[in-house]
Amino acid sequence: MEQNLSHYKIFYEVAKAGNISKAAKELFISQPAISKSISKLEDGLGVTLFVRSSRGVQLTEEGRLLFHYAESAFNSLNFGEHELKRIKEFHIGHLRIGVSNTLCKYVLLPRLKGFIEKYPHIKITIESQSSTYTLKMLEQQRIDLGLIARPSHKTGLFFSPVMEIEDVFISTRSYLDNLYLREGKDTDIFQTGNILLLDRNNLSRKYIDSYLTEHQISPNQVLEVTTMDLLIELTKIGLGIGCAIREFIQEELNSGQLVPISLPEPIRKRTVGLAYNSPSASTALQNFLEYIQETES
Repeated sequence: MEQNLSHYKIFYEVAKAGNISKAAKELFISQPAISKSISKLEDGLGVTLFVRSSRGVQLTEEGRLLFHYAESAFNSLNFGEHELKRIKEFHIGHLRIGVSNTLCKYVLLPRLKGFIEKYPHIKITIESQSSTYTLKMLEQQRIDLGLIARPSHKTGLFFSPVMEIEDVFISTRSYLDNLYLREGKDTDIFQTGNILLLDRNNLSRKYIDSYLTEHQISPNQVLEVTTMDLLIELTKIGLGIGCAIREFIQEELNSGQLVPISLPEPIRKRTVGLAYNSPSASTALQNFLEYIQETES
């Protein structure tokens, strides 16, 4: 746009009022300043916009054409300002979250409930997927936020810790009793037992595989399961020895429904948190990060 926006604003107000003195009162500027601005706009465009008379001013054909577009432009700006005020007043926004089924159920949902109550006008979209794919979507900026275990490699993402988790091998007491009865008390349960693990594409599985390799543990019979919820349920009915997250099965451990398996060394705890590209990417993201920080502190 070659002309100063203020010239168009003055032109627009004069055209609406049909009178320079009325427009001057509306804009709180002098009549000579308005006349000068109109003249500059006409000189810059190379056309006459108004026909002046003792009763005021009237738009020329060129002026009517310009007014049509100026009216549309200023209406759009007014609408934009109104929307911004509405967004600020009601905290309207859109938050796109990537999270695995397990972390969604046990970590995100309990925290999301209070956030929705505080910010009911923010639209929430949840991409339920593996943590590996969540990282990929974050890198492509297709989501605002990912709830994942802290990556072992540098990603260039911001990371805000939420909680620590501990992986444990668990079983029912009856499964272990039957295994020892069949194979003997000195049996290597990783060799003779049915070991339930998540599929190889899962980041938790990769973490457990690293632990097993480090401690020279090589399971002989592995049943791969797609979700941790299913793995826990299969373990609870006595299908085998599963690897799950202690914090998500604490109730079953406390009741004795499941029992932990002794290991040469406890599996190192992991940190679950919020990964994102920039904390200032959107107001909705800022609101969520602030809410989590307040509730977790």
